[in-house]
Amino acid sequence: MAELNTGDGGGGKDKKVRSKKQNSKVDLTAMVDLAFLLITFFMLTTTLSKPKAMELGLPDKEDPKQKNVDIKVDENRTMTILLGKDNKLVRYVGLLATPVAGGAPKEFAYGKEGIRKELLSRKASVLAYSTAKGKPKNGMIVIIKPSKKSNYRNLVDILDEMGIVEVPTYAIVNEFTPEETKLLEGK
Repeated sequence: MAELNTGDGGGGKDKKVRSKKQNSKVDLTAMVDLAFLLITFFMLTTTLSKPKAMELGLPDKEDPKQKNVDIKVDENRTMTILLGKDNKLVRYVGLLATPVAGGAPKEFAYGKEGIRKELLSRKASVLAYSTAKGKPKNGMIVIIKPSKKSNYRNLVDILDEMGIVEVPTYAIVNEFTPEETKLLEGK
């Protein structure tokens, strides 16, 4: 509590005797409560206003002295998704020249009835294929190739689908072969 000292109010020599004034007391509890409420409010709002970003693991920068070694991956495990202009999405399984059975280039829509359904069915077939080969931990590998004409929203949507379907391995590659460019342009 805070107190104000106002003197004793008594008389000395030859002075009139005055009655002693009582000390005034200021109650600060309401002000302390308000201070704690404001601190709590601002701490909460700063916590909620922090930007939330999608985690994206990128490889380390390549050492120019180190030789690039190509890694062979089973064609049955790979799916390539091409992102084009006007929300166009094309997928193929294996190599474009020699796609795996049922993996010929096909256009899909975004969402659960489009590419998500395809990713789920392909993931199940890759798991069955890997289990038959004796390597049940080998999952599907998805290569995402956004074109320069695709928009950022399409890439975010595909990355969301990778998270929903729980695809363990995927890569974003911005290199297109001439055949893939023709496929996206519909020629």
